[in-house]
Amino acid sequence: MRVLVERAIDADGHVLPGKARGRGRSVSVNLAESPLSWLGARGLLDVRQIAAGERLRADYERAAIGPAVTMRWSARVDGGAGPGLEPGAAHLAAKRRFDAAVTAVGRGLNDVLWRVVCAGEGLPTVEKSLGWPTRSGRLVLTMALDRLADHYGLG
Repeated sequence: MRVLVERAIDADGHVLPGKARGRGRSVSVNLAESPLSWLGARGLLDVRQIAAGERLRADYERAAIGPAVTMRWSARVDGGAGPGLEPGAAHLAAKRRFDAAVTAVGRGLNDVLWRVVCAGEGLPTVEKSLGWPTRSGRLVLTMALDRLADHYGLG
């Protein structure tokens, strides 16, 4: 999915907050693209790191969704749930997988991992909010993604 919007950029090429206003340089930004896929598309992350990040994000999204409280029309009349876990159990299993993965990555690395992969923050925003030097976030993120890929057993 593509959600393109024009954004102003400064002299160094950094995207400025807000929409582009008339004069100056601007760039089209895809708001639907995650920071992880953006880094991967530019060759700054390898396939293993991207796969690990996407797996963590999927568990985060599954864990964040609460159990269904409305009628499920897909359930069988005879009470058989079929293959797979019930929604509540799937939610808890995803939360356990997410918590185990974040714990395996370790302190100091899991913050940048969560902010970029799960919260969708860009690296410049993460670096600024954590008080890190410019362009240091990618190095820390790649170390976190490598540990995450090791945790998942991705080769």
